[in-house]
Amino acid sequence: MDIRQLNAFIAVFEERNITSAAQRLFTSQPTLSVTIRQLEDTLGTTLFQRLPRGVEVTDDARTLYPQARRLLAEAQALGNQFRQRNDRLALEIGVESDIAVSHLEAFLAMVYRVVPNLLLTLQDGCSGDARLAVEEDCCEDELFLPVWEESYVLALASGHPLADRAVLDESDLSRMQWITCPSHASHQRLMELYNRSSGSVVATAGSLALALRLVAAGAGAAMLPESMIRHHGAVIARPARTPDLIRRVGLCYAAQALDTPALRLLHGHLQSMSVLNAVGLAQ
Repeated sequence: MDIRQLNAFIAVFEERNITSAAQRLFTSQPTLSVTIRQLEDTLGTTLFQRLPRGVEVTDDARTLYPQARRLLAEAQALGNQFRQRNDRLALEIGVESDIAVSHLEAFLAMVYRVVPNLLLTLQDGCSGDARLAVEEDCCEDELFLPVWEESYVLALASGHPLADRAVLDESDLSRMQWITCPSHASHQRLMELYNRSSGSVVATAGSLALALRLVAAGAGAAMLPESMIRHHGAVIARPARTPDLIRRVGLCYAAQALDTPALRLLHGHLQSMSVLNAVGLAQ
């Protein structure tokens, strides 16, 4: 029993006439009759009594009819599901670990506004048609399109002895107990600050996100992007008297990835926006 046979049965059942059903299905009367006989043979029953004018349905046909309608509807819904999925614009984006949740969510909301009928796949780390990452993390064969930029600030636990100070001076920083990220691109730019301090490095972290956890635990202070601290209840931000340290976050992608229609739409939108306002993140 197949979809073609179910369609034939439903048409004959509803029309009560082989000729009318054949016209409805745009097929010939002999072909339709053969299809009905094949279905009857498969089920081992008679579905229609042939009359001089039209057909009479049997009790088995009445039993089969609602089930046939349901099976046909399910088959059509299944086909529509996959057709709709194939009509969507697919895009896979990798997300590096040090992107603030609030900024990531704002970025994703913008992507859905810009790319209609999107089928988005998010992955951790270095994968996808493009990556949301810091400019320094772009590979040599990748291009970079900035989306937003932000300053680094001094991150302190809310219970830190200096937490009640609105502004910290040079002497405060010189005695700071530091949490550093030696493997992160920002580390070299912060070495001048660390070298001016008579304090010590009390912990190191493999990522800025892990450094934030250490700050929240009260292990020490760290220089972190402001967006990572903004919504963390246990950590506060303070400006530091250091040369401005800014990071740019955006899309890292290979030139050939722009062959992907969804990425091409997103790329064109971002190019038309200013860096800070691309996803409405300017404060």
